[in-house]
Amino acid sequence: MTMTRLEILAPAGGEQSLFSAVRSGADAVYLGASRFSARSSAHNFNKEQLADAVRYCHINGTALHLACNTLVHDDEISSAMELIGYACSIGVDALIMQDPGLISLVRRAAPDMPIHGSTQMSVHTLKGVEYLAGLGLTRAVLSRELSADEIREIVKASPIEIEVFVHGALCMSVSGQCYFSAMLGSRSGNRGACAQPCRLPFSVRGGTGHDLSLKDLSVIDHLRELEEMGVASAKIEGRMKRPEYVAAAVTACRESLDNGEMSPETRDRLMSVFSRSGFTDGYYTGRIGREMFGVRSKDNVEAADSKVFARIHELYKNERRHIPVQLHIEIKKDKRLSLSAEDDRGNRAFAEGSVPEKAVKVGTDRQRCEKSLSKTGGTPYIIDKLECDIDEGLSVPASALNELRSSCLSQLSEKRGAVRPVGYEAPAFIHGGAAKQNLPQSYRALFRDDNISDSFLDCELIYVPCTLSDKKLEKLMDRGFAVAVDVPRGLFGIEKSVFRRLGEIQKLGINEVLANNVAVIQMAQELGMDIHGGFGLNLTNTQSMLWAQQQGMLDAEVSFELTLEQISRLGGKMPAGIISYGRLPLMLTRNCPAKNDGKGCKHCKKAPLLRDRKGMDFPMKCFGSCTEILNSVPLYMADRRSELRGVSFEVLRFSCESREEREQIFNDFRTGASPRSAHTRGLYYRGVE
Repeated sequence: MTMTRLEILAPAGGEQSLFSAVRSGADAVYLGASRFSARSSAHNFNKEQLADAVRYCHINGTALHLACNTLVHDDEISSAMELIGYACSIGVDALIMQDPGLISLVRRAAPDMPIHGSTQMSVHTLKGVEYLAGLGLTRAVLSRELSADEIREIVKASPIEIEVFVHGALCMSVSGQCYFSAMLGSRSGNRGACAQPCRLPFSVRGGTGHDLSLKDLSVIDHLRELEEMGVASAKIEGRMKRPEYVAAAVTACRESLDNGEMSPETRDRLMSVFSRSGFTDGYYTGRIGREMFGVRSKDNVEAADSKVFARIHELYKNERRHIPVQLHIEIKKDKRLSLSAEDDRGNRAFAEGSVPEKAVKVGTDRQRCEKSLSKTGGTPYIIDKLECDIDEGLSVPASALNELRSSCLSQLSEKRGAVRPVGYEAPAFIHGGAAKQNLPQSYRALFRDDNISDSFLDCELIYVPCTLSDKKLEKLMDRGFAVAVDVPRGLFGIEKSVFRRLGEIQKLGINEVLANNVAVIQMAQELGMDIHGGFGLNLTNTQSMLWAQQQGMLDAEVSFELTLEQISRLGGKMPAGIISYGRLPLMLTRNCPAKNDGKGCKHCKKAPLLRDRKGMDFPMKCFGSCTEILNSVPLYMADRRSELRGVSFEVLRFSCESREEREQIFNDFRTGASPRSAHTRGLYYRGVE
């Protein structure tokens, strides 16, 4: 069995970074257009620049992946599809996408366009990958938090390609599950506007003082291992970084993959150009903990001086000559001079000159031809083979040979860079309509335990952890509760046990599940369970709600990053719910900040606290294999129910409240009481960028 060659995939935040990536040896680049990119602050590319980038990449034998990996609102879908139609027309090689509604439209409009599921889709298990495959995606970009063994297990059984991040900034939260920047400053990470509040001082008692700031990821030393696993692509993070950073990272990857190791000089360059107290491979090696945390120190900044950048610039100032070309030249008496060329893809070119003259002294020979024809500087070509058919005693000026060479190579570039459009037919779709007038009719409540009073029998549904024992679940049903089980959003290392657990729960007579991850949808579908969509699916537009309905969901919570006005205008017939109460989960992290105190988990009898620089405390609760970092104050909408238009049900999420506090809050919601303590209205009025 032939081992799949590992692709080195580099970021391009602008034109210079694109040149840097290609000339340093990247097999593929990814970049964003002016809108709908998860790095909106990068330079990105307008339409003309995007077309030029595709041509440049294709001439150089490099693939170009366009990142359209943000969540979109109803009033943006037409523009997003226009961009995607344009991308198809200029022949981009793949789209990187997050929004499920947009993905469903693209699958209809351009069935032959490869779609890669962005890491923003929070896929980190085999079931999640299988689900993306079922949607017609061709590649899954896995979450950064996976170990080598977990990646190997996924790749071994994956029906589609797998892409893994190997170098660059490491978010504290699982990508796609971070709402910190949105809640603190209305800048949504899910829409490419993250303000990176995690790099500010947040601390647990006995911690590092920056307990949300991880060192940059680097597993470049393990590229050959990833290739042996069958990983398709090694991705470098960094569309916000300088071209020198891109060149240093690509060069390091190229050396590690081709030679088995980086040179000391390359390693030093990589460290100097950008790091946060060094690098970490903690997730990959399974060494999760305090040593993974770091900040951008003064020494790190000073290491990246102008001399470092100047040395790195030498790596990519010229075109990389790497595309082999075979030439055949004929210099024949009484016949026009001719040169034919063929590249590694079978593209052919032909050029003719004047009839050669009789040599006065020394005739043109193979050596003189080689000297002129091998001068391919400024192009990506290198002469791999030269065949000469030369009559003796004839003379050809070097300028004529140079002109033939230039003509043939230009022809090859034209053919290599020719537009190869992907078929696209603009799809009809439902836009969000006029604001609905119906008010919410029911409540649901989510708990992390079974300490639930009878007052919640008035809820149409309660969500409880799938980890509750059979005995506790049966007792809740005996008391008359309509029970659905909540499955963790973080399934690292526990998917198989959770899948078995859902099968056991079915046998108890519970057939409803709350799905906050696409892997849970896959599990529930395989078991034939009824699915309620959760906020973790990030449903932000009408098309996403229609997608959820097509996937068999009974109803779904919409993203809490939407405003009430946007929610009221969502189209479709599927019941939409919102979170009306609770400490919103701002982050989902595999690396619990509370463990930075060195005491481990056993002392966590109550929710540990993370404190910001202003003295605000954020509780942390574990569920599944991850920790949720909760907001410092709860969302409260009891006194605003008359403004909840187009909402079918409200969800009350309980986390840190006592049994008595839960009862009081539920009663306040039923009476529409004003809030009794510090609270937030979330993003329902201010929205996000």
